[in-house]
Amino acid sequence: MTAIAELVAALSPEKVLTDPDVTDSYARDRTFLEPGRPLAVVLAETRDDVVATLRWATEHRVPVVPRGAGTGLAGGATAIEGGVVLALHKMTAIRELSPADEIAVVEPGLITADLDRAAREYGLMYAPDPSSYEISTIGGNLATNAGGLRCVKYGVTRDSALGLEVVLADGRILNTGRRTVKGVTGYDLTGLFVGSEGTLGVITAATVRLRRAPAVYPATIAAEFTSLREAASAVAAIIAAGCQPSLLEMLDRTTLKAIDDWRNIGLEESTQAMLIAQSDAADAPAVSARMAELCTANGSPFVAVSSSPQEAEELIGVRRMAYQAKERLGKCLVEDVCVPRSALPYMIEKIEAVAAKYDVLIATVAHAGDGNLHPIFIFDHGLAEPPPNVWAAADEVFRETLEMGGTLTGEHGVGLLKRRWLSLESGPVTEEIHHGIKQVFDPLGILNPGKAI
Repeated sequence: MTAIAELVAALSPEKVLTDPDVTDSYARDRTFLEPGRPLAVVLAETRDDVVATLRWATEHRVPVVPRGAGTGLAGGATAIEGGVVLALHKMTAIRELSPADEIAVVEPGLITADLDRAAREYGLMYAPDPSSYEISTIGGNLATNAGGLRCVKYGVTRDSALGLEVVLADGRILNTGRRTVKGVTGYDLTGLFVGSEGTLGVITAATVRLRRAPAVYPATIAAEFTSLREAASAVAAIIAAGCQPSLLEMLDRTTLKAIDDWRNIGLEESTQAMLIAQSDAADAPAVSARMAELCTANGSPFVAVSSSPQEAEELIGVRRMAYQAKERLGKCLVEDVCVPRSALPYMIEKIEAVAAKYDVLIATVAHAGDGNLHPIFIFDHGLAEPPPNVWAAADEVFRETLEMGGTLTGEHGVGLLKRRWLSLESGPVTEEIHHGIKQVFDPLGILNPGKAI
């Protein structure tokens, strides 16, 4: 019996795909990276399917790449030549939703927005809110420690992860964390797995924290600015005033122009940046009015304030359209550097200078409230990968980020795209510890090899 025949026997023919025309559709994520051709794709429907797959992979020394919805932006789910893609998107169950304890136990294939909608039926919400929340999965969010629009107030995915069910490389099942509000027993293995990008184990369930949904619908503002520095100054003013926005996003003119060309949002010629802010506090209208005043005081010639839930959604919709609009312009090298908030104005200006220096089209959006910038390096659709000037521009942005005490990635993960710069941030001691941890959980190195570390 061949190795693949053994895998089929352990699962079923319907769960093991080997036709190259079919497996190729599971081989890549949302990056431009060219994947390897997988030996097979496993469509896992239960934890037992994951256990059987990893036991088989350990026995035959076959690499395994865990995959959710394939919406990643760092190459973390890119298939490896001769490996197996372990697709988890069919594991969508909400095993438990407890309003009394304000937790949910969910499987990794559940779409992020679907969990939030289920929680809203009980007056709760799931706080993590990546821009891809309607298509990304909980498992993918956990693997990359995804952030999103609401992370300025509620934190990233790790801040909502209480416990995990993980299948290790050899098929053993590990349960980490807790379902209680507090818990400090042992090492924080939950925090270790969140953000590990499938290199330590495969998450098959998560106990996540839910929060009380706002009593009133969040109020939203959109402020236009004639310079990025003025927009950044308004961000600093909003934070300093203690407004505690639940969302604080910045878009540069290149991004706004791409959206306007696509959806005609009425972009003014003088507008160089837009700030979108939201409050979900009990006094949200008053807080939003205060944020609008601060934007005006810092140079905004026009501020729109939502007067209904529909208007609020329309304003936020501008931000959610950003990436799709830029994909229309060319292939995208998507980055997500994060700097101290005080360095935000300088970093924005640095990105603009780098774009001019290397003659590269860079469109930038930012989770401005926490200093997380997304400079998108756009290059021709006909190219297989970024040309040298794009890589050079990205290199300078990364190095400048680290010089300012920042980090290479705030939420997308390292994947394949950032590995070339990883040592600049981590250093030899950290790298040694990382590889030691990897050896403990995956001694054969079969879990997502070549990614993240």
